[in-house]
This record gives sequence, structure tokens and C-alpha cells, in this order.
Amino acid sequence: MQQSYFVVGTDTNVGKTYVASALLRHFVSKGENAVGMKPVASGCEVSEYGIWQGQMVNDDVVALYEAGSVAAPLELINPYHFAPAIAPHIAAEKAGVEIDVDLIVRAYHVLVEMADVVVVEGAGGFFVPMNDQQTLADLAVKLKLPIILVVGMRLGCINHALLTVEAIKARGLKLAGWVANQVDPDMSMFEENLASLQQRIEAPCLSVVPWQGEAGFSL
Repeated sequence: MQQSYFVVGTDTNVGKTYVASALLRHFVSKGENAVGMKPVASGCEVSEYGIWQGQMVNDDVVALYEAGSVAAPLELINPYHFAPAIAPHIAAEKAGVEIDVDLIVRAYHVLVEMADVVVVEGAGGFFVPMNDQQTLADLAVKLKLPIILVVGMRLGCINHALLTVEAIKARGLKLAGWVANQVDPDMSMFEENLASLQQRIEAPCLSVVPWQGEAGFSL
């Protein structure tokens, strides 16, 4: 049975790529053909080696590709790529490009035909703009995928997590589960914050990832 998940985060730099890559490795280890997709990536550079030599890529896209087991073309894995490490819609505007959410959806459906599992990784938080009218949340609605929320465990994470959960619910999307990823090695009251989130988020906690630790899943 074909499976797909949309990995979103409570903010930027909360470990979405780390978790998405771990998910891909998990499915590959089970014998599934799995592929990652990063619809929009900023902070890209021209690759000087490998299969994408001369093309614009960033480390997140490379990590997803290496974690998967399907050799899909770059234009499907990462339809939009920009050099400045800034918000996607601003990077697109500076490049004279408008991000077409429907183009991303079409690329996703091609990947679905190539793999048993597709793991789509968002950019920034749930409401990061894609263009003048649409946000990542609108892309999530169009893809209609179960969502895995990566919670960056640091001061303020409870509020960010619960707001994102409410936004996901408000759009009629399924929260398949969430991952507690410790991004602050010195976070005070980690266990207490984790317990608060477990009490308030109805979806299962799929993994608790300690600082620079491994993410394990039971999906």
C-alpha cells in the first residue's frame, strides 16, 4: 500500500530534515521503496560533484535523497530551489519566480508512481508563505497527506506546538503523530515540557529525540 507523509515543523531549524531523513531510512529498512521530497528549498549552491553537478541544491535535499532508495530526478524532488537562505516567497520574488503550488502537487503525484513511500518535507513553519496568496498550509490541504509535526524542544515550544496542532485540525488534516526533537541541549525542564505536550496533543508521540540522538519509529 502506498504511504505518504507531510513533515512540518513548529518553526525553522527544528530538525525537519533530520526527522524526514530518519523516516525514509526507517521505511527503506523495512524493504520499502522510499523517496523524499523538498518542494521548496532556499540556501542552495551549485553542486560541483555527484549526480547533480552544475545544478542548484542544498544540504537538506541531498540528505533526503541519500536517505531514500529511489533515484528520482531533482526537478521532482525539489521543484523550487533558491540561493539566498531566506523565506521561500521572498527568495522566489528576488529570483523573479512565483511558486506554483499546483506544480508541486503534480510533481508529488509523479513521485507517488515511483515509490511505495513519499516523505514530503515542508519549509519553515506551517504558515510560511509560498506566494502572495498561499502558505505551506495551503499546500498541505492540496496534498491531503497525514502530517507528522516536528516539535523543536526549546523554550516556547509548547505554545508553538499547540498553535500548529490547532491550525492543522482547522484545515481538516490528519495529524498522524509528532516528534519531540531536542534542539536545545541545555533546555530546562525537558521532561516536564514533554509531558505537557503529551497530555495536550491527542496524536501519538512517534519519537523522542535527545540532543543529537537517533530518531526511531514504529510506523
